[in-house]
Amino acid sequence: MKPFTKLESNICPLDIANIDTDQIIPKQFLKRIERTGFGQYLFYDWRFNADGVENTEFNMNKPEFRNAKILLASENFGCGSSREHAPWALLDYGFEVIIAPSFADIFFNNCFQNGILPIALPDEKVKELFEKVKTAPEAKIKIDLENQKIAVSDGGEISFDIDKNRKEKLLKGIDDIGFTLQFLSSIESFEKQHLF
Repeated sequence: MKPFTKLESNICPLDIANIDTDQIIPKQFLKRIERTGFGQYLFYDWRFNADGVENTEFNMNKPEFRNAKILLASENFGCGSSREHAPWALLDYGFEVIIAPSFADIFFNNCFQNGILPIALPDEKVKELFEKVKTAPEAKIKIDLENQKIAVSDGGEISFDIDKNRKEKLLKGIDDIGFTLQFLSSIESFEKQHLF
């Protein structure tokens, strides 16, 4: 994982509630054994028509949103099955931050384990961001993880909460295993003292 400190990007809005992991990455694409390569299948049934041609009405396919690294979603994002392929697909496509009023617990945790910053904001703040995107789709916002701030284009600022340990891991670019390996010498020393 790469360290996450700051990000500046425009936002891709996806104002649909209860988006589940099968919509994020449909089951027929789960045959890969690597963590990479899933981005091409992200939201496949929405991004593409039945004939395989891009659905031009879907926001991710619109030129103003195509390269966004921030996904703005509605409540209960990532519900459904616990498949870790969902954050793999989002990250592989290019999304590094997801903002929503609420997330499914397992998906929320999987985001942190894979280097995505999920930000839960009050519903009214999310609605404000949807309105800003509607009036200025090209506008960029800045995410500052260290200071837990979102700077919006009109000069406003939104604070967000994040667990201290999860924040530290994202800033360092490590998952739970990487965090544990920081204490490898102490673990080895303990094991040497307690061998039977």
